Amino acid sequence: MTGLHRLTIEEAALGLDRGEFSAVELTRGVLEQIERTEPKVHAYLLVTAGLALEQAQEADERRRRGESRGLLDGIPLAVKDVIVTRGVRTTAASKILANFVPPYDATAVAKLKAAGAVLVGKANCDEFAMGSSTENSAFGITRNPWNLQRVPGGSSGGSAAAVAAHQCLGALGTDTGGSVRQPAACCGVVGMKPTYGRVSRFGVIAYASSLDQIGPIAKSVRDCALLLQAIAGHDPADSTSVDRPVPAYLDAAGGSIRGLRVGMPREYFLPGMQADVEEAVRGALRQLEELGAEVIEISLPHTEYAIAAYYLIATAEASSNLARYDGVRYGYRAPGAESLLDMYRKTRNQGFGAEVKRRIMLGTYALSTGYYDAYYLKAQKVRTLIRRDFAEAFRRCDVIATPTAPTTAFRIGEKIGDPVQMYLSDVFTISANLAGLPALSLPCGFDGEGLPIGLQLLGPPFGEIAVLRVARAYEEATGWHKAVCPLAGDGEARRAPAAR
Repeated sequence: MTGLHRLTIEEAALGLDRGEFSAVELTRGVLEQIERTEPKVHAYLLVTAGLALEQAQEADERRRRGESRGLLDGIPLAVKDVIVTRGVRTTAASKILANFVPPYDATAVAKLKAAGAVLVGKANCDEFAMGSSTENSAFGITRNPWNLQRVPGGSSGGSAAAVAAHQCLGALGTDTGGSVRQPAACCGVVGMKPTYGRVSRFGVIAYASSLDQIGPIAKSVRDCALLLQAIAGHDPADSTSVDRPVPAYLDAAGGSIRGLRVGMPREYFLPGMQADVEEAVRGALRQLEELGAEVIEISLPHTEYAIAAYYLIATAEASSNLARYDGVRYGYRAPGAESLLDMYRKTRNQGFGAEVKRRIMLGTYALSTGYYDAYYLKAQKVRTLIRRDFAEAFRRCDVIATPTAPTTAFRIGEKIGDPVQMYLSDVFTISANLAGLPALSLPCGFDGEGLPIGLQLLGPPFGEIAVLRVARAYEEATGWHKAVCPLAGDGEARRAPAAR
């Protein structure tokens, strides 16, 4: 059957249940799309075709026996290559882990397997999830399916590009400062960062442990809710995992938003922001008002300090987390070392890329004697102020709406030589990680060059239901998520109407 790769998770699950096609046929359709488009996009570091077909066959056999595991049974998904997979190479897009084959699954992966999902491959990303463009991968850049001369965003750019190019029906990414939401915006798909602690981090190759969170990327809000439902929940293997009941997210992704209060922070509409982005987001706010929501202006006064605080906290934690990659226990070891110290130096110099080295050095400096209080400790105090800003704002509103990024996808190579400009790509997403809040990006239009624009919705801690409800209401009213990129299979981009 043709066109199966274009289905949403919900549509595919319905077709499988009705017997319109098999999981093997669905998976083959996705693998064929990967074969057609992957030479142009490079969304994957590893395509697990054989494993995927085996898992799809098992799903079909379960259905024949009447033992279907639910809406993800037989659904082809991708997983970002910083999330470990038992027996499947996991590199974090770094030479230092080029041949690492984990002996266990991340909890989120184990949950997807328990739900019957099919793993089609490991998605490319910025090395150790450090970047906003997926240009920092040691194994080549990923390109945006909407325009192959543009970045897909980062660091989960491979996951977002794979979903946008219909190389999978959904994917997992990780979000430390916007790394699910920003690429989702750049690629015109839906991406969500859950509340910190809502999804287990066990099995995530750590970047910044107090900020990292696994999140779903999908073609629709309801698909995003489905994936979140599958991976959420308490995990004793993760001390930061919260022991709290998991709501029915799919049920929440629908219904009226009449009477809900949507906060619009004045600090998120900056001078110099791309005009098309501001226009599209303000148009989205008007659409929410037409749907019955009340849009009110709010203030998050410490927003201007978020970038500085984030890049102190995240790099400090990276410096600590990446100390384990020393060539002793596993991973790459540089040859020809004359001493233990020489082996450490050569291994880390040859194994890490430029951006990872930069962040390790920044973090080590911030933690060094005489500078800890001046930098790292002060950044943690600013983090508290940012969290308090949000707590105060959510006394007045149910969700907060902002642009996901200040611009649409920029050109490949445009910012790679200017780290500060690259870091500013995450100016609207970082605060949610510092405060541990749930946040979602969904499409809200296109710029003049046909590139997708993202609307970000944030909720209070464990407020995923409100975020999903507002996102789904907007999605249904506008249909931007139905837009099709040129690589979807017919060679022609199609946009959805702005509103019904």
